[in-house]
Amino acid sequence: MGERTANVQDGHIGETLESLAVTIRGRRTASSEESYTARLLAGKEDSLLKKLAEEASEVIMACKDGDHDHIRYEAADLVYHLLVVLERYGVTVEELAGELDARMK
Repeated sequence: MGERTANVQDGHIGETLESLAVTIRGRRTASSEESYTARLLAGKEDSLLKKLAEEASEVIMACKDGDHDHIRYEAADLVYHLLVVLERYGVTVEELAGELDARMK
């Protein structure tokens, strides 16, 4: 587990996800030596998918501990890695939103 983020303020999830997705997309052209995201996008498929599974299990463990701040921290890691997976496979956040919207009808 990484160091917990201090002084977290509420944000706007749509804006945050869109901004993060744009940042991740921009890392496609970054140097793999200098960017963790670029390494995930260009590296071995299994490495990225294992990382996604690891982050999901860390969310589960944080939930089992009942630690609110830890859950938030690990959920952020999971969402970040999920967005990297989506970018790698060409699924946009707009498509994801459309899928979620369709399920609410």
